[in-house]
Amino acid sequence: MNRTHGGDWAAFEQEYGAPPLDFSASVSPLGVPEAVRAAIIRAASAVDRYPDPDCRALRAAIAAREGVAPEQVLCGNGASELIWRAALAARPGRALLAAPCFGEYEAALEVSGCAPVRVPLAEPFLPTEALLQEINHNIDFVILCNPNNPTGQLIAPPLLRRIIARCAETGTRLLLDECFADFLDEPEAHTGKGELSANPQLLILRAFTKCCGMAGVRLGYALCADAAFLDAMRRAGPPWTVSTLAQAAGLAALREEGYAERLRALIRAERPRLAAALAALGLRVVPGEANFLLFQSRTPLDAPLHARGILLRNCADFWPLDGTWYRAAVRTRADNERLLAALREVLT
Repeated sequence: MNRTHGGDWAAFEQEYGAPPLDFSASVSPLGVPEAVRAAIIRAASAVDRYPDPDCRALRAAIAAREGVAPEQVLCGNGASELIWRAALAARPGRALLAAPCFGEYEAALEVSGCAPVRVPLAEPFLPTEALLQEINHNIDFVILCNPNNPTGQLIAPPLLRRIIARCAETGTRLLLDECFADFLDEPEAHTGKGELSANPQLLILRAFTKCCGMAGVRLGYALCADAAFLDAMRRAGPPWTVSTLAQAAGLAALREEGYAERLRALIRAERPRLAAALAALGLRVVPGEANFLLFQSRTPLDAPLHARGILLRNCADFWPLDGTWYRAAVRTRADNERLLAALREVLT
């Protein structure tokens, strides 16, 4: 499987001699909060010591924020590491993925010895009741992303509750990736968090990467009421993967006030505006609800936009999409205008 990811500014800079205006990585356009930056600088004086392998202070702070017990929290080197740990801890025989979806799910499952079952979502890529029919006693593991990457589509809350209940009936582990949930207008209305205590088979992933502009810090966490499974995840990889700097950054991010609402306000204003402008250019736009938009262009965009200093995410490796599909982050008004101006040059 060919896996590529957004945010490869280094390869772009190596080829073109300057960093891109990066729409390929769906990270907060507000940048890292200043308090987080300051916390990283302060923590640098302690990097001669090993980091706390159990992330005690950070886990306690996350638990307080999420309304769970600290023993129900596991921190990791980004959500991607936790995806791999979950797959290695579960070692499922059969796993189900609703596609298109993040490529690391399939990669982690394959390393764990599992060939996943892909269930293609019909356009506009909304999960439907049909997913329930695919979950049975032969499926050991289900991975769903809410809102989904790269479509931005949400699972309707009643359907999500039914999926969680169905997995409980069949004894199926459910990994629910909520890493883009903080960009939603009402994130608490779309989380599975309230189902954790009654459903130990449920594992929820969150990350600081996207919502706090901390992609280079690498920090995520898992929530689960099954302490034995979290311990199996802990033992599925090496210790000290969450650095001292990352732990300090996470604690500062959890104390941040106002940043999340400023970010949601920006996305709330710019996403529909960008979607309408892309559609006006004749592009086929999926009405997602995250901080990015999936759209289709029959005109190739990679090379002409690269020449104009702009990087999009080509979605050819998001099965069953092909190279005519692109994902663009929602950024600031000025950045979005620059993207649209470049697209007008290419398409008109």
